[in-house]
Order: sequence, then structure tokens, then C-alpha cells
Amino acid sequence: MLRAAFLWLSEQPRIFRFVRKNRLAHKLASRFVAGETIDAAITTLRDLNNSNLSASLDLLGESVLHADEAQRACRTYLDVLDRIRATNANANVSVKLTQMGLDIDEQLCIANMRAIIGKAKQFDSFVRIDMEQSSYTAKAIALFKDIFYPEFGNAVGVVLQSYLRRTTADVRTMIGLGARVRLCKGAYQEPEDVAFPQKRDVDANFIDCMEQLMERGNYPGIATHDQRIIDHAKAFAKQKKLPLERFEFQMLYGVRRDLQYRLRRDGYNLRVYVPFGTHWYPYLMRRLAERPANIAFITSSILKEWTTRR
Repeated sequence: MLRAAFLWLSEQPRIFRFVRKNRLAHKLASRFVAGETIDAAITTLRDLNNSNLSASLDLLGESVLHADEAQRACRTYLDVLDRIRATNANANVSVKLTQMGLDIDEQLCIANMRAIIGKAKQFDSFVRIDMEQSSYTAKAIALFKDIFYPEFGNAVGVVLQSYLRRTTADVRTMIGLGARVRLCKGAYQEPEDVAFPQKRDVDANFIDCMEQLMERGNYPGIATHDQRIIDHAKAFAKQKKLPLERFEFQMLYGVRRDLQYRLRRDGYNLRVYVPFGTHWYPYLMRRLAERPANIAFITSSILKEWTTRR
């Protein structure tokens, strides 16, 4: 019930407009969002790199309905890639297809993605196509398989979500292609005929897909904060004698920083997913829906600010 409430809040534009003007909300969001500008994102990136952590920068915003907005988002990503190159940073980018105009004009989306992936490939970098609601999954995978991967190879990869029933088959397809996959659980509300409703089934599917990707995939990203699954991945790698260079763990900016640093100290590759931009409110609500334990941090932050004011 709590998860559904946060997902509902993430879709309310009026609340977003109100919250964005709130100073306390900005302060709370700064735990999970690098800031609203490219400069802020690059500063965060530098701090992560100094701690021997790599990153994937994500401009927040999706479901774009105007072509000029999609083109502005595309230009922002091109600027981000230029800044990553100029600073010699250890980072790539993550992009949502609806942000590039998929709901407006498929050809517009394709053109914007070609510009971004083309520049990334020129810079020997990488673009991850983020996965959105299940209504976009088939189209995203089709565009990846039919256009982006044939044109750009492993300069581009995809995200697969273990809560979707189709994901096991998609994992096998991507392994067959030799494509790079980021495996996560998924954070959208989906119908039961499309997604597993029970956490235990989502977790079991994650582990099954993860093992396939670790053993036969192309440098998969294991995106989870679940200690039990992380321990399973470590044990599986040891059992199968997989070099640590074959995969990387991925975690969200601001979530389980202690675990991020510990994994890196233990020799595992760790990439931090770093969102930035003005559309931080919907992102924050989805993170709370995905992991309600984050409420404890927000509550603590509010109490500290109130105490300071007194």
C-alpha cells in the first residue's frame, strides 16, 4: 500500500510544482540527486571518481510530449558527454527513450539517440538505454536489436527488469547478441499478468537472470542494494571462478554508500547511477516506492533541520 502511494505521488505534476519551490525538499533530494545542472553532476562525478567509483549520469525526465523538449534533452546529453571527455572522467550516460521523443515521433527519438550514441562511440564511451514502464519494453528492445545495436555495437546497452515475466527470455536474447545488460528489479506499478506481484518471485527471477548474465553475458551490471543478492553474486563468482572484471555492481547515488565503498575496497567494480536535473521529485518518489526504508533517512533529515532552527 505504501509503495502504491509513493508511485501515485510520483505522477502528480501539481505536487511536483509545489515541492520544487520548497527549500527543505531540495535539501532532502540532494541525498539522492546530484543537483539540477550539468556542473553539479560533474562535481558529484569528480567526488565519486576520487573514491575510485565509476558512474552513469542520468538526466531526469521522461514521457516528453514536445519535440523541442526532446531536442533540448538530447543537447544536454551531448554536452554531458563533452564534459565527461574534457575531464577524463570515469563515467557513461543513461538515457530514457521517452525523454528522446518516443511518444511524439519514433523517428525523432531514433535521430536523438543516434546523435548521443554516435558521440559516445566517438569518445570510446557508452550509453545505457534505461527501461521504463512495461508498455515500452517491447518497443525499446526492438529498437535496440534492430537499429542501435547493429549500428553501434557495444557502445550501447539495455536495462532489463526482473519483475517482468518476459525478462528471462530477454536475457537469453541479449546473451546471444553479446549485448551489455544492466539487470535491476524494476520500480513501476505493473499488472500481474506482466510482472511478478510478490517480492520473492522478483528476487528469484533476479538471481536466475543474474547467474546467466554473470556466466555467459557481456560485462553485466548487477543493479541491486539487496545484501542477500549481492552475497549470492559474490559466492557464485567464486564458485564459477569468474574474474571480478567480468561484471560490475551498480547502485543508486545516495543509497547504501557504506556498501558501495566496502565492495570497491574488496576489489569489485562499482558503478553509481547519478541522476541530475529539475525533474527530481518523481524520481525521489519512485525511489521511496522501491525502498520504503529510505523514509528513515528523510525523517532523520527533517528532525535535524528542525533541531538546528531551534
